[in-house]
Amino acid sequence: METAQNDMTPHEAAAALRWLAEMGADEIIGEAPLNRLASPSPAAPAGRKLAAPATSPLPGIGTAATPGGARPLLPPAGLVPAASCQTLADIEAALESFDACPLKKTATRLCYADGNPAARVMLVGEAPGRDEDIAGKPFVGKSGQLLDRMLAAVGLSRQSEDRESAVFISNTVFWRPPGNRTPTEAETQMCLPFLLRTIEIQKPDVIVCLGATPAHRLTGRGDGILKLRGTWMTANVSGRNIPLLPTLHPAYLLRQPNQKRLAWRDLLSLRQMLDAH
Repeated sequence: METAQNDMTPHEAAAALRWLAEMGADEIIGEAPLNRLASPSPAAPAGRKLAAPATSPLPGIGTAATPGGARPLLPPAGLVPAASCQTLADIEAALESFDACPLKKTATRLCYADGNPAARVMLVGEAPGRDEDIAGKPFVGKSGQLLDRMLAAVGLSRQSEDRESAVFISNTVFWRPPGNRTPTEAETQMCLPFLLRTIEIQKPDVIVCLGATPAHRLTGRGDGILKLRGTWMTANVSGRNIPLLPTLHPAYLLRQPNQKRLAWRDLLSLRQMLDAH
């Protein structure tokens, strides 16, 4: 019986693996079978329904405060569905039918938000990962489990029904980038109107940016997260100034556990802000 020969060179094999990772095939097997060719179910994932605590009559998309003054956060021309949304459920439905972002073509399903829509605190991450792509909710993998423990340490939880101790969580983009790469500026700009409209409707008292990407988009600053973190800033969304705190992403803390002390300082600062207001 003849044995099949692989005529690929090591360089060609490495290139093929890189291509697979970029297309999202970054694991050999998963814990459960998954048909990635099947169309995602249009039904919302099980859990809390996303209904807005109040609607906002303002259709604007917001500005970001920078040292040089307020800078308008403008979406690409033609992206208007977000402005017409009146509830968080409207935004989720609009994203389900929004095909302009190329990330949707390679992702398994939409990953919009989780937590209590009435919460005082809104957390904004970067992008869904593998576990989030499967579950359809942000921060459900290892980084999400760490985030839940971090929040619990300062008396906060995404499961809380109490506005004072609850959090609401979303991302800068709502579909998983292939291979968990950083989303491009074009991809984040396409999703930005929906994020800003979410902030308008949800009306958080405080925004916490998990990582550099959301901090850059909501403040207009381009500094690295280690320079931005721990400093209170202001996001001006449709004329409303919202205190904003950049901090380290839980995925980064899993790779650099010695930096957890910095994240703990940020959480204490968040707790002090909430207690003072």
